[in-house]
Amino acid sequence: MTRTHKDPVNLVSVIIPVFNGEKYLEEAIASVTRQSYRPLEIIIVDDGSTDGSADIARRHNNVTYCFQKNAGPSSALNRGVDLAGGDFFAFLDADDIWSANKLARQMECLARNPSLDVVFAHVEQFCSPELQACETSRIPDALKIVPGYCPGTMLIRRQSFCRAGHFDPRLQVGQFLAWYMKANDDGLRGRMLPEILLKRRWHTTNMGISERASRSEYARILKASLDHRRQRLRLPGTKG
Repeated sequence: MTRTHKDPVNLVSVIIPVFNGEKYLEEAIASVTRQSYRPLEIIIVDDGSTDGSADIARRHNNVTYCFQKNAGPSSALNRGVDLAGGDFFAFLDADDIWSANKLARQMECLARNPSLDVVFAHVEQFCSPELQACETSRIPDALKIVPGYCPGTMLIRRQSFCRAGHFDPRLQVGQFLAWYMKANDDGLRGRMLPEILLKRRWHTTNMGISERASRSEYARILKASLDHRRQRLRLPGTKG
């Protein structure tokens, strides 16, 4: 994870992984550039896109663009972290949107609470206009605004992320859940803000993950979490 003496103090590194996200990437970038908080840097990691994502990213002089062969979402997130120079890390999916005060509110919270590692916020889920009514009905009203334990709401201190470690590159689904469960077991201290600071988009391509693959990945995550807890219990001096 790169950090130099030239990087400003309290710099927030915003990492946007993208794979064939030309339809929504511009809107995601705009939601970062209009943040009221400064200083920040934007790092876009292109995970082998074959559409116009690269052209969109390169149009922005304030964006660091990195292309890699397709290796999955965890690998793209990790590559962004390795390129980041900030004291704080934030993440945004290429099809989602931040509120303009997202980083400012979360930085205020961390400044007031120096013992916190990470801060989250609430999410408003919405459907893209191209979705049919039968698909939009899959989001019940009770799930349209929820506590956002996900990368898009997270702002975390660099040293706290380094302590928790990278995302598991073997996972195609649930990589954040696996990371969070391990970090939480290791004592990650976090807070959930009541404000809605992320709009999470449902559209045709992010609704297509197969149910069987998802079940398999989540079973693997739960097993890894249990193995990690057992290992901690066996270590001398650790508390169970």
